[in-house]
Amino acid sequence: MNIFVDDSLGLFHLQSKDTSYIIQLTEGYPSHVYWGAQLRHDSSLADALVLRERSSFSPTPRPEKPVFSPDALPQEYPQYGSGDFRRPAYQAKLADGSRITELKYTGYTIIPGKPALEGLPAVYAETEDEAKTLELILRDDYAGLTVRLLYTVFAGHSAIARSVRFEHNGTAPLRLEQALSASVDFADSDYDTLHLSGAWVRERHMQRRPLVPGAALSLESRRGSSSHQANPFLALLRPGADEDHGDVYGFSLVYSGSFAAAAEVEQFGQTRVTIGINPFDFSWLLEPGQSFQTPEAVLVYSGEGLGGMSRTYHRLYRTRLCRGVHRDKARPILVNNWEATYFDFDADKIAAIAKEAGPLGIELFVLDDGWFGKRDKDNSSLGDWFEDRRKLPGGLADLANRVNNEGLQFGLWVEPEMVSPDSDLYRKHPDWCLHAEGRRRTEARNQLILDLSRPEVCDYLYETLSAVFASAPITYVKWDMNRNMTEIASAAAGPERQQETAHRYMLGLYNLMERLTSQFPDILFESCSGGGGRFDPGMLFYMPQTWTSDDTDAIERLSIQYGTSIVYPASSMGAHVSAVPNHQVERTTSLAIRGDVAMSGNFGYELDLRTFTEAEKNLAAKQIAQYKEIRTLVQQGDMYRLLSPFEGSGDTAWMFVSEDKTEAFVAYFRVLATPNAPISRLTLKGLNPELDYVIETGAADSTDSHGGTDTSSADSSAPFQTAFDGTPYGGDRLMRIGLVVSDLRGDFVSCTYRLKAVQR
Repeated sequence: MNIFVDDSLGLFHLQSKDTSYIIQLTEGYPSHVYWGAQLRHDSSLADALVLRERSSFSPTPRPEKPVFSPDALPQEYPQYGSGDFRRPAYQAKLADGSRITELKYTGYTIIPGKPALEGLPAVYAETEDEAKTLELILRDDYAGLTVRLLYTVFAGHSAIARSVRFEHNGTAPLRLEQALSASVDFADSDYDTLHLSGAWVRERHMQRRPLVPGAALSLESRRGSSSHQANPFLALLRPGADEDHGDVYGFSLVYSGSFAAAAEVEQFGQTRVTIGINPFDFSWLLEPGQSFQTPEAVLVYSGEGLGGMSRTYHRLYRTRLCRGVHRDKARPILVNNWEATYFDFDADKIAAIAKEAGPLGIELFVLDDGWFGKRDKDNSSLGDWFEDRRKLPGGLADLANRVNNEGLQFGLWVEPEMVSPDSDLYRKHPDWCLHAEGRRRTEARNQLILDLSRPEVCDYLYETLSAVFASAPITYVKWDMNRNMTEIASAAAGPERQQETAHRYMLGLYNLMERLTSQFPDILFESCSGGGGRFDPGMLFYMPQTWTSDDTDAIERLSIQYGTSIVYPASSMGAHVSAVPNHQVERTTSLAIRGDVAMSGNFGYELDLRTFTEAEKNLAAKQIAQYKEIRTLVQQGDMYRLLSPFEGSGDTAWMFVSEDKTEAFVAYFRVLATPNAPISRLTLKGLNPELDYVIETGAADSTDSHGGTDTSSADSSAPFQTAFDGTPYGGDRLMRIGLVVSDLRGDFVSCTYRLKAVQR
């Protein structure tokens, strides 16, 4: 990690772990020279940037230097209106109505460590020797606008964190109409793009396609959240890059609101990638003396394919984005009552489910929607955060104590950002929701969205929720958000600031979550938005795990969890076993495969344990015991993806390896059986080729002809059983020859392995 500066050349060479990023000044413009594998810093970098004279359709601000044209210059933070016709990184409208600005370099600062971003989530450094930050200072004298470009490099991660701060030092107001977090101009367009798309219960499916000239790719959310439909992430890959080989460049935005990411191939074959707040329906008024901070974009380079990129994001986000006492702690195994009872429960029914959970080894009971107000359906009471004494005669405290007496911790579901029209809160404060005067207040799931851009609304939620969280021994909170924004306007804002509402909402939400998580540091918070509708780095800064999807079907979860792992670590993914036929897709799968899929995240159950047969109880107990043995591997280990559900037969496999490579956990999932199939092998990754490993199989993995689990054949109650007669296998052999997996029988089946290194 280092930042080299050559003032005579106007050259800035940033080195993160295994990565170089080079900027050079050209006529006062910060120009992008290089980003990729780490380079030595020497004098040969001085001529790396090459410019060519272009036609009159690429303007030249200095006739005596015809090779300089903003329209062809690879730039760090391009602007609109002064010669660059490509997608700008920002746009400002001045008091005189003009939209032309020209930022020029005025100086730089190098800051030890990494400064926090005011009011926004961001990755962090715990000590100053973990990171260094370069601040490039640009200024437009006519507008009185100063812009600070922030670049942080890391000693332990091949990543660069970028953000931008606008400071208005002029005499008249100006309006930011676009303020992206990062822009990078690549020298060519020989790339594929990769992004994650989907819908509710079908989130983060991988999409890969080659770049073509023009606006090759445009991703965005206009929903007021990062959304189920898109994720604030984009990558460029060389066409031959795969899971383990080739150059990959990732862009991840630490933000939870509407975003935009784009890749544009211009006339000379360069590719411009941008990411940041969606400029659609956004503007920000800056009065003299005011400033605006963009969210942070985290850029990751990998020369080891997608897997290398993912593991960098995983380590960085797991250890330097997530915070608090739960960051490094084992996450509890839980049971949630939602799919078991929906709204139809009382204290005795909840206690009965908890009574079944304790003997299985489950550690946490989560009470979901329906415990407050008069909420018997989803059409009332959001905002009225007081106990429903009809269902819970003794209140939350009594129920929590009953759950604790069964040996379980107690957790609670809330949806603080919403309000039901049929609620005491709405009747008292009908102006507290997002709405536009004279327009319909569009409901979704019979609810409206509270206006978190208003401090008094956030204060109400802080005080009310604090009282709830303090009223009982609550150790876990699931924070839900079940709709997207419409009629985005605030009764508290003037007409000149209405387009700030969506972003001010996010700032209010972040502030509220910061206050609550600081007030209750021992509570494990999990974010949710109808499942994975707000699975983004911004939320992970406050809540270290997210409910991955409302779809709990094991087969669909293979695609969802695989796609999610492109950016996000397993420790951030909530994954539960639910009842069959599955409530989302009506598919029936064995308890064995449902357990094996869910064990690749933060494990739990979401069904009525009272309906389990004795055989199912025995199997669930084995699953829980198995997960407890591999929990640290899954939640803190390095993930290697082995087979993709988006390719070939749909069979899927992945594994988790300890940092010292002495332990591993492998999971293989067969979707559909093939008649008279060839012998197939699963080759492993990430092991030490010099070590030998003893292999154990999960005790719950033997299957009958229907793909179910034959629990009677398992003589041992141990969660893992010795395989292959205890013969050690070399790490090199396992990564080159692999393990035979074609002996599984039936559809929707799985097997798991645990590897432990032994002395030769």
